[in-house]
Amino acid sequence: MIGLIIWVAGMILTLKAAIEIIGFDVPLWKRIVAVIILFATSWIGLIFYYLIARDRMESWLE
Repeated sequence: MIGLIIWVAGMILTLKAAIEIIGFDVPLWKRIVAVIILFATSWIGLIFYYLIARDRMESWLE
């Protein structure tokens, strides 16, 4: 049961981060690649996104 709760929390945070990335003003293919990498790396990608890359991601994708 706790595993399901952790998985659901991870999916909600991943979807929230993906929506933020899709809102960036960069080419569509770069946004899609960033979202795929985020989903593929799971919790590691979320930790990296929220602690390091959140404020810098748009400039990195340009």
